[in-house]
Amino acid sequence: AKMLTDQDDIRVIQVKDYIINPKPNGYRSLHLILEVPIFLSNEKKNMKVEVQFRTIAMDFWASLAHKMRFTFFQTQSQLKFLQEELYDCAEQSAKLDERMQGIRDVIGWNKNE
Repeated sequence: AKMLTDQDDIRVIQVKDYIINPKPNGYRSLHLILEVPIFLSNEKKNMKVEVQFRTIAMDFWASLAHKMRFTFFQTQSQLKFLQEELYDCAEQSAKLDERMQGIRDVIGWNKNE
């Protein structure tokens, strides 16, 4: 995210940090609303875009959560069960991401020694 926002032709409009402040359903990611230049055949325009940074696991989670929003459930208990399962999966994914980052950090330290 920093590499992207450090570019001199990109302006940060808004930052939504769902890693530090996860959504109530467990979703974690970093969303940036940016203004970026696009180049048309006869002009350059600045356009607003949203960039979402998330892990592979959280991307899969978000895909399932999105599908669930457009699925009809026969019972409320079925919907509640799936919501609880997705929340638990988000929690476990975040813990796994932290562990994997720790391993990456150790590998990085050993590489620099």
